[in-house]
Amino acid sequence: MQSTTIATPQPTAPVGGVGGGLFQRFGLGLGLAALVAILLLPTPQGLPAAGHVMLAILAFAVIVWMTEALDYAVSAVVIAALMVFLLAFVPDAAKPAGAAMGTAPALGLALSGFASSAVALVAAACFIAAAMTATGLDRRIALAVLSRVDASTHHIVIGAMVVGFLLSFIVPSTTARVACLMPIMMGFILAFKVDRRSRFAALLVITAAQTASVWNVGIKTAAAQNMVAIGFIEKQFKTTISWTEWFIAGAPFSALLSVAVYFIMVRMLKPEMKEIAGGQATIRAQLAALGPTTAREWKLLGLVLVLLGFWATENVLHRFDTSSTTIAAIALMLLPRIGVMDWKESQRGFPWGTVVLFAVGISVGTALLRTNAAAWLANLIVLHLGLQQASAFAILMLLSLFLVVIHLGFASATALASTMIPIVISVLTQVQTPGINVVGMTMLLQFVVSFGFILPVNAPQNMIAYGTDTFAARDFVRTGLVITGAALGLLVLFALTYWQWMGYMTTGG
Repeated sequence: MQSTTIATPQPTAPVGGVGGGLFQRFGLGLGLAALVAILLLPTPQGLPAAGHVMLAILAFAVIVWMTEALDYAVSAVVIAALMVFLLAFVPDAAKPAGAAMGTAPALGLALSGFASSAVALVAAACFIAAAMTATGLDRRIALAVLSRVDASTHHIVIGAMVVGFLLSFIVPSTTARVACLMPIMMGFILAFKVDRRSRFAALLVITAAQTASVWNVGIKTAAAQNMVAIGFIEKQFKTTISWTEWFIAGAPFSALLSVAVYFIMVRMLKPEMKEIAGGQATIRAQLAALGPTTAREWKLLGLVLVLLGFWATENVLHRFDTSSTTIAAIALMLLPRIGVMDWKESQRGFPWGTVVLFAVGISVGTALLRTNAAAWLANLIVLHLGLQQASAFAILMLLSLFLVVIHLGFASATALASTMIPIVISVLTQVQTPGINVVGMTMLLQFVVSFGFILPVNAPQNMIAYGTDTFAARDFVRTGLVITGAALGLLVLFALTYWQWMGYMTTGG
């Protein structure tokens, strides 16, 4: 079986850590300058001192995340340290006239995100992704699906999209799904003797990455950023959105957008050939090279399908929440004899940095809400955009456009959600629109957070695809702009019809 190594792209601008170049060092300096400048400003009227501190920390976080001045995990640790030592010198927002908070309460706030059930779910999802990689089940599923596709280039693209869709249910990590798919796609390209810089290669690779992002909208457990929104909803409103409720709201959107992505991609990157001689035989040979399905793979498949059944029947057949059932599945996966891997095997490449970033992101959002910083910012947004009496449709459209534009500066949807969802929640609670469904609207705006279709640096999965060196950045950008336009068009359609009828925007339907 032929394979290929995906080289990590080495762009001249932003990917890296400390000392990664002038751009990164400039970003860190700018972030620190913004932090100090905001702290030196007089505290605005109506904003607690703790809220003032959190606005300064928010400015630092946004600049560092947008410029990638620090590795994301490192930035999370730095932000947590800033929260501890800056909040310690101001009173608690609940007692603005009291004494300084002190480091112990500030530390509790900085680490509050680690107590979120959403963080437990993200960590558990990383274990599932590790198990898929350890057993090779994800690769087997991908090859099994593609082996049933004929040699037509268009059908191979559809097969890749179907694989991305299916893996979205059982691999709860976009980065892991695309990291699994890219070597397979590149193996095909080499085995088919297709030029790696051909339009067909670009079509296959970009479509696989974009499909992964599209189904982040429709499936609650497909991406970590969805858990950010769920975490804030649970903390703020003492309620949650079940896996099935999310699927009913988002899957029809993702399905239609997937169709749009297919037609956009095959039209804009029309492959040089209509079919590839021996294509199906090559795929089947690669599947045969894997050998028979192992006992570990069967056990993992059974566990994941049972888990998916628990997710889909939450609040219908049982009261077990998504996080609890996922943790139970991980426990079974790690047990001797019953399980599919041991602890050492599960830790190979385990993205602890992602978990730390996720938890600290929730801590920042929680602190923004608890110190009234998010409410103060939301009040400015409501007043300046005239949203007080705006319709739910107008609010959704304006905030969606804002999220799409600001996403251009973020390389992580998790960081974007951690920054913006608390502000979105505060905006929605301050408007005076009759019957507005704040939880439903938060979910719909979280869908938009996944619209990282335009730049290769807008999402890790895009960068993995870019690392294959099968396309120029301009190809990703021009197709991504059209896909984003289609997504916004569908957003308008769904907001005027399906989501309105289902009561996600206003409780009156």
